[in-house]
Amino acid sequence: MKQNVSLVLSGGGARGIAHIGVIEELESQGFEIASVAGTSMGALVGAVYALGKMEEFKNWLYTLDKIKVFSLVDFTLSSQGLVKGDKVFKKMKEFISDANIEDLNIYYAAVATDIINKKEVVFTKGSIYDAIRASIAIPTVFTPVKKENGLLVDGGVVNNIPINHAKRYPGDILIAVNVNADIPFDKPVVPQKERIVKRSIYQQKIKDFYNQLQKTKPSDKDKKLGYFDLISKTISLMTDHIAQLSLEKYAPDILINISHESCSMYDFYKAEELVEIGRLAAIKSLKEHKDKLQ
Repeated sequence: MKQNVSLVLSGGGARGIAHIGVIEELESQGFEIASVAGTSMGALVGAVYALGKMEEFKNWLYTLDKIKVFSLVDFTLSSQGLVKGDKVFKKMKEFISDANIEDLNIYYAAVATDIINKKEVVFTKGSIYDAIRASIAIPTVFTPVKKENGLLVDGGVVNNIPINHAKRYPGDILIAVNVNADIPFDKPVVPQKERIVKRSIYQQKIKDFYNQLQKTKPSDKDKKLGYFDLISKTISLMTDHIAQLSLEKYAPDILINISHESCSMYDFYKAEELVEIGRLAAIKSLKEHKDKLQ
């Protein structure tokens, strides 16, 4: 009989792609994921897994260096955010259909933050796409989601590792994945030619992105931060502090840590590398857990 797992996936922008490698490794070692709770990118990857569309999603991510990545970025003049996010969800719906959370084969929960009513919002029913969209609404980047008398933004603002919302079953083990860990980063080997090609394509796209925002790159990198660097570092510091408190209060059976230095929040072109990073992190943590039990 397979060991049931209650899985918790943190937010972390592009680093959340590593969750795919973690999930694949868990399954390859005979674990069965009975429930998943996630925030932001963790909510997205968890949703795709719960929908049974992980392979399709991964294959799409692997093509992001070959298509116009930023054609999926729908800019808006809204003072509440730079990007609406409609285009990327429309694209995903071409190969991943929406569904009601309560109809999924496993328990699923996504966390968002209601900044008007100053509270956490947990989606356990209704449209899974609505839940994802709210959970990934990074403040000032993605426009917030209006809901009744509230305004929803990224769940990482209050709970980036939602261990307290994990659904537990008798005899299961609780596994949490933190993609913002303050640990050294051991970069996996990537063929040099492939790395150069991907980097050059991405750098041109990110340059075009910044030009559209009419932001100039500071000449003194040590003393000044660009727009997205500032947002990224501020949010990361805040969410990491809250996450550490959550981990102390709700200690998981297994904690899989992935370095916050593995990539920046917007390096989605590194999908293949990030999946491998997640896989290697899972192998390491699972081995350490088995060694402790022996």
